[in-house]
Amino acid sequence: MENKTLCQSCGMPLDSEEVKGTEKNGSKNNEYCKYCYENGAFTDPKMILKEMQNKVKNQMKRLEHHEYEIQKAINILPALKRWKS
Repeated sequence: MENKTLCQSCGMPLDSEEVKGTEKNGSKNNEYCKYCYENGAFTDPKMILKEMQNKVKNQMKRLEHHEYEIQKAINILPALKRWKS
């Protein structure tokens, strides 16, 4: 299985420059996607893990992913950099 770089907030694959978040100087961030991180800061800084899990679940359901894939995505979130305690 290939080792993909994932957003360290939502778990989305960072498989192209277009989906990477940005720093204040406009450079791309290699750890977070543009939906979670823009202009050097989290787009929703007060979000808690449970809210992110719900957001990921709802988005994946909208995109018609299988329940197994949704559960797998939700289960990795606590291990990501943003949510590690």
